[in-house]
Amino acid sequence: MATAAAEAAGESKRGTIVLGFDDSEHSFYALEWILSHFFASGGSASIPGPAYNLVIIHAKPNPTSLIAIGGPVMSAGAGNALPILESDLKIIAARVIEKAREFCIANSVSDVKLEVVEGDARYVLCEAVDKFNADVLVVGSHGYGAIKRVVLGSVSDYCAHHAHCTVMIVKKPKHKNKH
Repeated sequence: MATAAAEAAGESKRGTIVLGFDDSEHSFYALEWILSHFFASGGSASIPGPAYNLVIIHAKPNPTSLIAIGGPVMSAGAGNALPILESDLKIIAARVIEKAREFCIANSVSDVKLEVVEGDARYVLCEAVDKFNADVLVVGSHGYGAIKRVVLGSVSDYCAHHAHCTVMIVKKPKHKNKH
């Protein structure tokens, strides 16, 4: 019966969009794009409000993985650096999420779920898709070239191949034609 009640309230008709968000201009553009294309209309006659729930996920790196990237020299001093790095990463994550919240509110979207999850963004986002039963996963394109993608790994490429939903890669245009 809970399903019938939820359906009657219009809840089951709302899909879910998960947005991977970091502090880059590409993430802000993707958020802006999603808000203007999926949340601007205010819904339809059969579904009050927007047709989607919005979940914004920020993947906070694990401090030990960042120290390991620094190699043996960094790892030797890891005991002292780890608590400081962890504190800095928490502060950064809180700022990133607050910026996303403020941006949503400024665009009249206050019903948004924001989460910080520790781990590699590729895995965090694919797990969030499953957790929230997402219909769409949205990521911004950083526009890396082939070499940077090989070295850093492409979050969007990984998600496009492994997420259990549609993956939308929002690419910020370099310039807009005004013709």
